[in-house]
Amino acid sequence: MVSRCPCWEALDVLEGPPDGPVAFGADLSPAGLLAAYRAGVYPFPASDEYTRALNEVVFADQVQEGRIRLMGEGSADPYAVSWWSPDPRPVLPVPATHLSRSLARRLRNRLSWSTSLDRRFEEVVRECRAGRVPLWLTDELIASLVRLYELGHAHSVEVWEDGDLVGGVFGLRVGSVFSMDSMFFHRPGASKVAVTDLAARFAQAGGELLDAQRDSPHVRDLGGILVPREQYVRHLRRAAHDSLPMPTATLPAHRLAPPTGSPR
Repeated sequence: MVSRCPCWEALDVLEGPPDGPVAFGADLSPAGLLAAYRAGVYPFPASDEYTRALNEVVFADQVQEGRIRLMGEGSADPYAVSWWSPDPRPVLPVPATHLSRSLARRLRNRLSWSTSLDRRFEEVVRECRAGRVPLWLTDELIASLVRLYELGHAHSVEVWEDGDLVGGVFGLRVGSVFSMDSMFFHRPGASKVAVTDLAARFAQAGGELLDAQRDSPHVRDLGGILVPREQYVRHLRRAAHDSLPMPTATLPAHRLAPPTGSPR
């Protein structure tokens, strides 16, 4: 019989598979979501019935063996949400997050660009969902994210061009760690500007690490590195839960480009 783990505190994510889900379960409530992020785990809801069925077919044996846990009590459809904690973990150390030289050079001339924090959270989330396949940002997940934003746990950075939203990033904060869920752009480089702005604001609030969740050339170009999952979880566990707020002022984006000739 498959045993269910009632809460994230009872799950040792370090024992989970390094390159697959560490758990399944359908609890996407705000409280459940926040607890998962504090444990170093993030969700990937199934976008349709086919994906949900595929989860069961591919991973049922590992669930039966106990290598992948089922979370919560009495979930009618546990395979509807998979939970991930990859090893190694792609992260961006806040002091090392930077724009490429070519993007910094272009940004110096974009005086019409500005950035803000938490000005359009839900709009940023929905822009991140638009046109994405698979559609992992479900309505249920968005509703919980918006509630966590209202409670001060989730945040967004917006990039503006003459008053138009052209890029952004959003995610959840756990003390000195910020886990980035997704980003979007309508102008080349706008999502990278959003991440760099997030790092700058987070640094002023005592932030140390941006969690990228999934590795990509985009993340590496911003200064991303891979760290062992154990190191990431250890950092997360010692991250203070009570921290300074990030500055919310709308600021010129070109401030993020270092002066010509300065080291990156």
